Amino acid sequence: MTDPLSEPDGLRAAAETMRQVRERCVWSQRITHRDLVPYLIEEAHELIDAVERDDRAEMREELGDLLWQVLFHAAIAAQNASEPFDIDDVARGLTEKMVRRHPHVFADAVATTPEEVLVHWNAAKAAEKRERRSVLDGVPAGMPALARAQKVLGRAARLTPAPASSWVPAACPEPAEEPATSWVPKPVEGPVEGPATPWVPEPAEGPAPSWVPEPAEGPASEAELGDALLALVAVAREHGWDAERALRERLRLLESEVRAAEPGD
Repeated sequence: MTDPLSEPDGLRAAAETMRQVRERCVWSQRITHRDLVPYLIEEAHELIDAVERDDRAEMREELGDLLWQVLFHAAIAAQNASEPFDIDDVARGLTEKMVRRHPHVFADAVATTPEEVLVHWNAAKAAEKRERRSVLDGVPAGMPALARAQKVLGRAARLTPAPASSWVPAACPEPAEEPATSWVPKPVEGPVEGPATPWVPEPAEGPAPSWVPEPAEGPASEAELGDALLALVAVAREHGWDAERALRERLRLLESEVRAAEPGD
């Protein structure tokens, strides 16, 4: 039996550790890809937290924990009877993809600005994903609603012409000096019940808790945006609404509009 601690290559030692754990640990032997999903999500969020706190020691540890999840999935996949692959296959596929997407590094293409790098990246990605029929293909359904909303709006911005704006909420404030793309909803003062009547909640009994900020009128920074979002979540909580579900359902409508606006095959 190989002692992983005697292996000088750190990544190879980690892979060997995972291999032995998968083969000899009765708990690990029973774990499936689906079983690991909650752990993958948790470890990713712990890494994000460490990054945003700029905790270097925690970042190092959490990167290792996230790497363990990758190694675990690859070890499970290596035992699949019909379509096996291992961590070397994963790493090789990653290397090939990154080389293709950086032709200005590994080939003769030229990119002197970040924007030019993105042109090469998107061109290579489009060539790899020719089977996609919609700009929304590939957006994970399991993303948190806010992150998914930002992703969907970014994908929708690629369309010409823009989709119909019939879904844009009414009772919007005056447009900004630089008009937003027509399918980006303008901010509303609060939830609306009808096509033109702004909804105003009944005031709560007593003052609002000090930790719930007043919504900003046209946030001017990420901090103000956070205040506005938190204020809306507080409104949802007061009325027993599910904020994530509300945005998910709104995104479904947006996605229907975007797909309807795309040219047919």
